[in-house]
Amino acid sequence: MKRLPLPRALVLCLGLALGGQALQAQPLPTVWDLSPLYASDNDWETARKALLADLPKLAALKGTLGQSAQSLLAGLDAISTANRRYEKLRVYASMKQSTDNRDAANQQRSGLAAQLGGEYNSALAWLEPEIQSLGEAKVAAFVKAEPGLAKHAERLRNSLRQARHTLGAESEAVIAALAPVRGATGDARTLLFTVNTQWPQITVDGKTERLDGTKYGLLRQHPDRAVRKQVFDAFFGAIGQYEDTYGVTLGNVVQDDTTMAKLRRHPSAVAMSLGAEEIPEAVYRTLVAEARKGLPTLHRYFKLRQKMLGLPDLHYYDIYPALVPHARKYSLDDAAALTLAATAPLGADYQALLKTTLQANTMHALPAPAKRGGAYQTGVYGAPPFVFLNHQGDFDSVSTFAHEWGHAIHTAMANRAQPYEMADYSLFVAEVASTTNEALLSHYMQGQAKTKEDKLFQLGYALERLRGTFFRQAMFGEFELNTHDAAARGEALNGKRFTEIYCKLLKDYHGDAAGVMKIDPLYCQEWAFIPHFYRPFYVYQYATSISAALLVSEDILAGKPGALDRYLKLLAAGGSVPPYQALKQAGVDMASPAPYQAVVKRMNAIMDEMEALLAAK
Repeated sequence: MKRLPLPRALVLCLGLALGGQALQAQPLPTVWDLSPLYASDNDWETARKALLADLPKLAALKGTLGQSAQSLLAGLDAISTANRRYEKLRVYASMKQSTDNRDAANQQRSGLAAQLGGEYNSALAWLEPEIQSLGEAKVAAFVKAEPGLAKHAERLRNSLRQARHTLGAESEAVIAALAPVRGATGDARTLLFTVNTQWPQITVDGKTERLDGTKYGLLRQHPDRAVRKQVFDAFFGAIGQYEDTYGVTLGNVVQDDTTMAKLRRHPSAVAMSLGAEEIPEAVYRTLVAEARKGLPTLHRYFKLRQKMLGLPDLHYYDIYPALVPHARKYSLDDAAALTLAATAPLGADYQALLKTTLQANTMHALPAPAKRGGAYQTGVYGAPPFVFLNHQGDFDSVSTFAHEWGHAIHTAMANRAQPYEMADYSLFVAEVASTTNEALLSHYMQGQAKTKEDKLFQLGYALERLRGTFFRQAMFGEFELNTHDAAARGEALNGKRFTEIYCKLLKDYHGDAAGVMKIDPLYCQEWAFIPHFYRPFYVYQYATSISAALLVSEDILAGKPGALDRYLKLLAAGGSVPPYQALKQAGVDMASPAPYQAVVKRMNAIMDEMEALLAAK
């Protein structure tokens, strides 16, 4: 593809990252331009109505797919075109709302998009049963006879594979029509957290701060222990006022998931979730088992943390401050430059694509009132990927930048290499692309460290990322297993029960009984703070992904023959290969203990290095 020059701002910041002097330059835009999707909100509404008007044409395709290979191709092509239209509408509405959840127009647009989704899925509810009724032999013959069906082959194979778990056309239509209702609890949780909660005002360093989710993520790192305790007490005290409401919303999600697993004849909700993408359940179970086995290493880290912070004991609010002070602030341009420098081992083509995509003005980068917290990457086929951030200027923001742009370049590479029908990749693979960027950034920053303190900061940061992404996400995964198992047993799930389940896990993982860390009961409300639980069996993939990314990045940095080529092929594969198999082809078997044991081994190695530095004169 055409390689565009790096913007002047990035060139100057890259010089700063590599040790040069910063100069004044025009910074990267911080508000995204959505015009590649729709020129205006009115255009979005026109497109929505047009798709609604075309839904009867999709329904009219029912009964035509089996007539010939050509009719199957025509039908699937028509559906692909409609899918692209729908995804574009959905993504635009979601992005608009995430920047300002208070805006009534944004809320209305999201509601209309959800309603459209229900009607759209209802119009296509016949599709899976009809494909499955053709049978494997007929579908194979059609694919062989019509080359144009090659781009649909993986989708057809998956449909046939799921035949046992697909209901009749009428039942599927009912389920599809109820999709907006089934998804409403997550929307309610978002509004409660971002709009309706009266977040407390606290005074920190003489300044009044509104302690919402974004500010909590920053202030929990404060070097003053008294401030951290104040932050935790105020934040979880605010959340705790809504324990019953959060219990109802999350309970509905868990019950919905459990019920759907029964309806679709799956042995469990986790089997349904993983089976949809051909991920062996052994992946999930092995992750949880190996995380449990690795708890002595986690507890070693906590003891090192206590020692380095000079604390008489350890509490949950002592996890987040840096082990070594690091006052430097990073602009968005700094984050871009460091990401470019760190990903140099991924090769010239990756770098060129990253530089080009950074110029597309597709970031919404800074915090704002009623803006959704956290970060994400999204987009639609044929348009540049969009990156949503809440850049705070600390090093964690740099790591988040690298993470989300790892997603973005994964999307760009898959879109470039695959037809629309095979470009969309699994979450199981997606987080490998993002966490590999984080691992490369960590390696680069450790190499750039000029002092003992800088090296200790970077090692400590890497250690904390492994803690937070492996052990914390594995704990979240175990929480989801426990809550879904409780629902399957017929137990009533409410806020207090969720708190009880979560509290036991917090204490187990953090060594409360062994005196490693004290868990205050108030902080057991944390489950209500985690939005990912509204997307069941999602978070475990952060833990599996950092495990895979650690092995992949180490092989690339070591120059292991074929490692980079296998990784780039993984990114370009999109959804053309089942995700578990795709990672196996990249050299990592996520159903085996090896990747998870490598994380534990790496944590111990980092602690060995830190302890040696601390002992050195």
